[in-house]
Amino acid sequence: MSNQRLQFEPLPNWVAEQVVSWRRHLHQHPELSFQEHNTAAFVEQTLREWEGLEITRPTATSVVAILKGALPGPTLALRADMDALPIQEENDFGFASEVPDVMHACGHDGHTAMLLAVARLLSERREELRGEIRFIFQHAEELPPGGAIELVNAGVVDGVDWVFGVHLASLLPVGQIGIREGEMMASPDNFTIVIKGFGGHAAYPHRSIDVIAIGAQLVGHLQTIVSRLTDPLERLVVSVTQFTAGSSHNVIPDSATLKGTVRSFKSSVRKEAPEQIKKMAEGVAAIYGASVEVDFVYGYEPVINDEWVTGMVREAAIEIVGAEAVIATPPAMGGEDFSAYQQHVPGAFVNIGAGNVESGIVYPHHHPKFTLDEDGLLNGIRLFLRVADKLLNQKQE
Repeated sequence: MSNQRLQFEPLPNWVAEQVVSWRRHLHQHPELSFQEHNTAAFVEQTLREWEGLEITRPTATSVVAILKGALPGPTLALRADMDALPIQEENDFGFASEVPDVMHACGHDGHTAMLLAVARLLSERREELRGEIRFIFQHAEELPPGGAIELVNAGVVDGVDWVFGVHLASLLPVGQIGIREGEMMASPDNFTIVIKGFGGHAAYPHRSIDVIAIGAQLVGHLQTIVSRLTDPLERLVVSVTQFTAGSSHNVIPDSATLKGTVRSFKSSVRKEAPEQIKKMAEGVAAIYGASVEVDFVYGYEPVINDEWVTGMVREAAIEIVGAEAVIATPPAMGGEDFSAYQQHVPGAFVNIGAGNVESGIVYPHHHPKFTLDEDGLLNGIRLFLRVADKLLNQKQE
């Protein structure tokens, strides 16, 4: 059943300047996961400038604002993450990070600024609003176990009908919106392998159990988990990202440590991966008389977009940028703890284009020169507003 739609176009004059100002302030003052005390205080203080919002602090570094419309209707949660990364920024902007070795290199400053603007715009229209909106300003997306699961456990999505979130994407041109039903982002799991051998003089390797040689072979063997032990139609990544051993050019060390990540979508593939890694490590080590210890840590669940909700988001995106600018996003092997909400509530997570080759905005997320085309912030705001309007005014049959 459809009802009278709210109209937000054109956006009020204050929006463009204000959202950029908020984003740049947050960019200058980044905080790491679970340490977002000043960021959360800034968000809370800003939200308290507007009427009609019930503000709570579910955790020490998160903020939730609830807006109840004057008309009955469903409940929608909108989410923005707020944490930064342990990266030294290499940009020379006037608003570059003022915190050594900490940087907003993933666009969370933009996400927070966009949702602040959406909260203000919707609070000003609460007399026309149906249902309830929960604005979730989440901490610690970047560091497992993540902030989302803490907020879920705190009851933030209890009674919510749908949840929606966006991610500004520097590799997607500004003006485009990337959407995918179903498998959107993978589960990011981690492993650590410690190889224990017998050290000695590098001139006499036959008198040692060389953990570096064993580790080098194991790196190659681990790739066969993807190429030879997994159905080629399944999506799986096994990457060794750290190899640590030794302290001298003429000493074979006693131990070596390999660390890496496993990315997958299907639960059966995810369950088999640690068993295969352990078996592979033990087998290679045994050939040379070494031993291994394998530790596997499961990260976030995969982001699986609800088909109906994503269909509504697609309709909203087409209304904003046109069908030709709504891109079918391929599955990404990166992880996102937005999935914690989707374990309890049907939801969708999409990408907002914020790249611009002509302006040199081409660096990927988590790069020290990462930045955004700030025009993308306006499309993000428009999409939040249009999705909220569509979902609150049309209950799923």
